[in-house]
Amino acid sequence: MLSIGVMSGWVRGQGSSTLAQSSLTRTTRLRSRTSWLSQVALPLLMVACGTPRAEDPQSVLRAYARALEERRPDDAYRMLSEEARRGTSLEAFRGMVRDNPEEVREIAKALQRPTATPVVTATITTSNGQELQLALENGTWRVEASAVDLYAQDTPRHTLQGFLRAVVRRRYDAVLKFVPDSHKDGLTPTKLRTAWEGPEKEEIEQVVSSLKLALPTASIEETGERATMTYGAGTMQLVRERGLWKIEDFD
Repeated sequence: MLSIGVMSGWVRGQGSSTLAQSSLTRTTRLRSRTSWLSQVALPLLMVACGTPRAEDPQSVLRAYARALEERRPDDAYRMLSEEARRGTSLEAFRGMVRDNPEEVREIAKALQRPTATPVVTATITTSNGQELQLALENGTWRVEASAVDLYAQDTPRHTLQGFLRAVVRRRYDAVLKFVPDSHKDGLTPTKLRTAWEGPEKEEIEQVVSSLKLALPTASIEETGERATMTYGAGTMQLVRERGLWKIEDFD
């Protein structure tokens, strides 16, 4: 499978000095993903707001924080979304709250001091895997900029969608947007076109085909400034540079 790193993956045969480092990075991310903190804190992004009384986000967040602070894991667990509960059983959640009391208290206190007004959003996925976001403004749903920017890089999923669109349309100038700065040296749209429509055409077509199939339902793991998504037999690895997500490797 094609590998991306320092130019070696964007255009094959330019060296592979980053492969060992890439392997180490993947191992580190795997350890991070198994952290108890990610199981307690990250699901907060998916706290269920669709309760029968249609509570506002702030009240749900405060209730979740109080349940953690008062050591009521069952109540806190019931406020998680279905997706969050599928990823962590009630018994496992109880254990994480029980075994990490100080950290849980810190999380609870931080959640009760939000730094900004919550924004209610909705995500719609089309039949071809395109993800569009809407925001609730003054009681009216509005379409966000992701519906306008065909090559958005604000989220890992939008980045992969934009990358796929650029490759399919042979917009190699747009493809370069998704290359990390450290990998761009000497890389041009012409070099990409020559390689990807020449000796590497078959491999690129396999990547595109697998990505198209996986993207609509794939789970993307985010850990700080990095993200990964499994597709087919490979793994997309992304890195965030100055607020923009870029593709570091796929293998």
